Amino acid sequence: MGETVPERELTLLADGRVELLGRIPRSSNETYLVEVTAAVGKALAVYKPEAGERPLSDFEPGLFRRERAAYLLSEHLRWGLVPPTVIREDAPLGIGSLQWFVECDFSEHYFTLYEDAPETHDALAQIALFDFVANNTDRKSGHVLRGHDGQIWGIDHGLCFAAPFKLRTVIWDFAGEPIPAALLGDIAPLTAAVPAGVAELLDDAEVAAIKRRVQRVLHDGVLPVDHTGQRYPWPLV
Repeated sequence: MGETVPERELTLLADGRVELLGRIPRSSNETYLVEVTAAVGKALAVYKPEAGERPLSDFEPGLFRRERAAYLLSEHLRWGLVPPTVIREDAPLGIGSLQWFVECDFSEHYFTLYEDAPETHDALAQIALFDFVANNTDRKSGHVLRGHDGQIWGIDHGLCFAAPFKLRTVIWDFAGEPIPAALLGDIAPLTAAVPAGVAELLDDAEVAAIKRRVQRVLHDGVLPVDHTGQRYPWPLV
């Protein structure tokens, strides 16, 4: 059997030579488009070096670890919502995350997909659940992409997994809707144990908070509701 596409993607990200192509504009932290090249081919990726992070009062330096943790959590759940993401210590500007670049129409984002593409609603609601579990504080509309193959992706997870509840997202259209039993079954084991690969990237309080959030959503059985009307990121897109 040949190499699967995910294996090829991870090989390129983990082992490929990284060449800076340019800085991606309008990013809060320094974010770069890069080309990775290895024996299996070449591809574009998004590079977020620790050296380019703005200091934050509520998150320690090393947001790239949270990018990787979000990918590992998505893969553990077998949801495939986060593009392949690795940590590279030998990247041009120092340690940081490398994430597979999603080829898509960048005029599309959460708001346009929700309004114009009802066939994406199940995947969008699944991202809403993922964001609750991961405690995403920054789910802007532009952080939801539809690849050219139709797959829905969530990107930009550097501000996830805080121990205090900090959920901020634009995805409230599904609030209060029942969560499919299959998805509840997927997350239920997290009440007992968080995957080791995720846990080692977070601190103990953050790992314990994942378990509490999952317990809460299993008890409620519905997607979270924002009773304050204030749990939105800024800017929205």
